[in-house]
Amino acid sequence: YSLQDQFDNLEKHTQWGIDVLEKYIKFVKERTEIELSYAKQLRNLSKKYQPKKNSKEEEEYRYTSTRAFLATLNEMNDYAGQHEVISENMTSLITAELTRYVQELKQERKSHFHDGRKAQQHIETCWKQLEASKRRFERDCKEADRAQQYFEKMDADINVTKADVEKARQQAQLRHQMAEDSKAEYSSTLQKFNSEQHEHYYTHIPNIFQKIQEMEERRIVRIGESMKTFAEVDRQVIPIIGKCLDEITKAAESVDHKNDSQMVIEAFKSGFEPPGDVDFEDFTQPMKRTVSESSLSNSRGDGKSEPKFGSKSKGKLWPFIKKNKLMSLLTSPHQPPPPPPASASPSAVPNGPQSPKQQKEPLSHRFNEFMTSKPKIHCFRSLKRGGAGPEDFSNLPPEQRRKKLQQKVDELNRDIQKEMDSRDALTKMKDVYIKNPQMGDAASVDHRLAELGQNIEKLRLEVQKFEGWLAEVEGRLPARGEQPRRQSGVYEAQNASGVNSCAQDRESPDGSYTEEQSQETEMKVPATDFDDEFDDEEPLPTIGTCKALYTFEGQNEGTISVAEGEMLYVIEEDKGDGWTRIRRNEDEEGYVPTSYVEVYLDKNAK
Repeated sequence: YSLQDQFDNLEKHTQWGIDVLEKYIKFVKERTEIELSYAKQLRNLSKKYQPKKNSKEEEEYRYTSTRAFLATLNEMNDYAGQHEVISENMTSLITAELTRYVQELKQERKSHFHDGRKAQQHIETCWKQLEASKRRFERDCKEADRAQQYFEKMDADINVTKADVEKARQQAQLRHQMAEDSKAEYSSTLQKFNSEQHEHYYTHIPNIFQKIQEMEERRIVRIGESMKTFAEVDRQVIPIIGKCLDEITKAAESVDHKNDSQMVIEAFKSGFEPPGDVDFEDFTQPMKRTVSESSLSNSRGDGKSEPKFGSKSKGKLWPFIKKNKLMSLLTSPHQPPPPPPASASPSAVPNGPQSPKQQKEPLSHRFNEFMTSKPKIHCFRSLKRGGAGPEDFSNLPPEQRRKKLQQKVDELNRDIQKEMDSRDALTKMKDVYIKNPQMGDAASVDHRLAELGQNIEKLRLEVQKFEGWLAEVEGRLPARGEQPRRQSGVYEAQNASGVNSCAQDRESPDGSYTEEQSQETEMKVPATDFDDEFDDEEPLPTIGTCKALYTFEGQNEGTISVAEGEMLYVIEEDKGDGWTRIRRNEDEEGYVPTSYVEVYLDKNAK
């Protein structure tokens, strides 16, 4: 039974070895899951902080510091990829291989122990046969001994007949012969058992145990190799991870603070020149003010000539308030002008129909209303960040406006090129259809070609419009050496005729406006609330275009002069009063007689 005990112990030990192998497989599998989860979290982290496409956040990544951060995010993505490689290699080289090996090991172990049990059962069967032969031999010997004793007793008894004695003798001989046969069988069985037992203990069982030992040693070697592979899989990605870290270090070393500062300067410079020195205001001199309906005059008791906003001497109003909007607040009533007479009297105005009438208010009342009202004014910085601005970007400072207009022109040119490429491709297709009618109908592409032609024409008109604005802005940008002059919130206006025609004046390059030299008046206006802010009011959108049929001088208040053949934008169509409101550019707009222009309204305009 010692063999049985050892056999059972071996069976338990080999099962424990398989359990250890399966436990290691489970460990590696959980490690691969952790690597995958870690890689997924790293990728999500990198994706979370990636700049969104076509957003302002994407524009911020032009600085070296943010580009370095973007490079870090990309390298973290590659870093996550290496952890995915670790997971994949461990799964293929360890988990999958060991799982297959465990199945083979179980089959081999089962086969070996089946052979062992079979050999054990065979030797046990031989032993049982030997025991049965031995017991039979013992029984026959006892039976023969009893038969001999009975024969001798019968032979000694004189009262027993000779036949009974002969019968007892024959019975004794028979039993003795059976005992001899049993002895011979027992001897043969014993020899056979001894031979089988020797074969069992010295041949079969050692062979089986040797196979089990080899199987167990292969299992031990295999789990050791798997542990080595476990380390090698990690070691293989270390150089690539090191490269990722080196790239992050390289990106960090590429941060250039000087370059970033210069980019901020280029991005936010407005094009305005710094204000000049503030003039001394002598309040000891008597000052008299007369208020008229359309102008401000200043009595000059000291006889000194005041500074002029002429073509040579340029002054600045508030940097972020357009001249026209300020003047319209001072001179134009809030309510729209009443409709002119149905039939214009040519004699009333030398150059044509009467201008729209406007109720006049005392200018002092209008100025007080302007100073006490709170128009919609936003900080320049907040307007830059968001919000829809006018189409010509007139809400931006000159330099920023120039950049935006240039970007728009480039974008439109790209769209034109794309449309032209499509048109060229369709034209070639049409030529192919004409040469080979079986390939398609040439007339089927005419409609699309016409649409492309219209689109290209529209885009070219848009480019001309934006190029005009761009040329206008580039003409206004100040020279570096120009020294503006600050008027301490004092602006000069012309007399009544100058005020009425101020809508036709152009802004000076430094953002102020110019006036023709004439009799000037001055008025003190606090500028503290306007130094860093500007009016966010959007201009009226254009609803079409018009062509001037005749020249119109536009000398009256609210009108605008036009030249024959000039193309302008319509911002308000005739309401039945005979006047149409038009715009030449962002600074010049007003009314002209409807009969003087030919209007082309845009059907898509709201």
